[in-house]
Amino acid sequence: MGQGLGLRPGVIDGAISISAVQWLCNADKSSHEPRLRLKAFFGSLYRCLARGARAVLQVYPENLAQRELILSYAMRSGFAGGVVVDFPHSTKKRKEYLVLTCGPPSVSSAVPSGKGEDGESCSDDESSGDEENQTVCISDRHRPRKKQKVNKKGKGREWVLRKKDQMRRKGNVVPPDTKYTARKRKAHF
Repeated sequence: MGQGLGLRPGVIDGAISISAVQWLCNADKSSHEPRLRLKAFFGSLYRCLARGARAVLQVYPENLAQRELILSYAMRSGFAGGVVVDFPHSTKKRKEYLVLTCGPPSVSSAVPSGKGEDGESCSDDESSGDEENQTVCISDRHRPRKKQKVNKKGKGREWVLRKKDQMRRKGNVVPPDTKYTARKRKAHF
């Protein structure tokens, strides 16, 4: 990938990459130069894509500088587009996509919006005002905290009896009710 794609110009209608592009930024050998590898990859990808074709590249950059490096070499090659972030405030679900269109930017090559915490498409994206930085920024939203009802007495004997009755009605095998059902245990065992 870092040496370029050996394909004829204009023969590909679309490209998808999952977790591969960020590895071009690693220098495993002294001969590996991340900037040259990114330039070769994005240059050859731009040449082999047909005009108006899209490339969607899922990346997991290590930091903001690596994301900017990848995006800058994509833009230098002639692509239009930007970065879409799904679930920006989640550590496990967060995904970054580099959505690129081959050719100059047009109305039909708008970057799609990412998903928020609720799983729906975000319509409150804010793109930065300057033309140099073409990344998509998601507005800062905070996830509401779940408020759990805390009962000082605990769940109580009535609650346990109701639950056991409910499980019996479902057909589950439940131990019989005794004087020890839902009793408070001592602090030490």
